[in-house]
Amino acid sequence: MPNLANFAKLMKSVLVATPKKKSKITWLVDQSKCLSMPEVETLSKAVQDLKSEGLKDRRFGLIRTWMLIELGLQAGLRVGEMASLKHGSLLIDGTRSSIVVLGKGNKRRAVWISSELKEVCLAYLAYKAKFGFQNGSDSFLLNNRNGQQISKRELQKAFKAILDRAGLSSHYYVHCLRHTYATFLLKASNYNYRFVQQQLGHSSIRTTQVYASVLESDGREAIEKLYK
Repeated sequence: MPNLANFAKLMKSVLVATPKKKSKITWLVDQSKCLSMPEVETLSKAVQDLKSEGLKDRRFGLIRTWMLIELGLQAGLRVGEMASLKHGSLLIDGTRSSIVVLGKGNKRRAVWISSELKEVCLAYLAYKAKFGFQNGSDSFLLNNRNGQQISKRELQKAFKAILDRAGLSSHYYVHCLRHTYATFLLKASNYNYRFVQQQLGHSSIRTTQVYASVLESDGREAIEKLYK
C-alpha cells in the first residue's frame, strides 16, 4: 500500500511549484469601434472646415487637428505614434512616399501612404512654416504652441472636440481612426492580411485577423450571391 500522506504532500508540492498559465485576454473589434463610410465623410468635411477656419483666424491648433485626423484615417497610426512623429519621419520626396513610425517595443516600421496623404503632409508643413514653427528634421510634427512634443491627452481632447463639432457620437476615441483604417484597408487590398499587418505594425497576424468580424457584412453579402 502506498503511503497516502506522503502522496498528498508530493501532489501539493507539484501544484505549488507548477506556475499557472496566464489566461489570454481576447480583444475584439466590432462595428461600434469603427467609423462607417458616411461618418468618415462627415468627419472629413468637418476637419476641412476646421483647417480653413484655422488659416483664417491664425489658430494653429485647428490645423493640427486636421492633420491628426488625416494621419489616423489615412495611415492608421496609434495616438502615441502620432505624438512622437518628427518632420524627419516623413519620407515624401519620391513617388513611393512613406512615414517611418516608432511603434510598440520601440520597433520601427515604414508605413506606405497614398499620394493624397503626401499632398496633405506637404501642405501641413507649409502651414507650419507660415506660423513660424521650426521645420528641422528633429522638430515634432504635431507640436504644441511652444514647438514641443504634444501629449497624447491633448490629441485625445482635440479628437473629442471635432467629434462634437461634426455631430458624431462621443463614444468614439481617437483609436477608432486606426480601427477604421484597418477595416477599410483590408477591403481595399482584397483581404491581404499580411500587408495590413505590416502597415499596422502588428507582431502577429492573429491580431490583424480580429478585424474580420467587422467585415461580416461582406461575407453575408457573398453568401446571398452564392450560385447567382
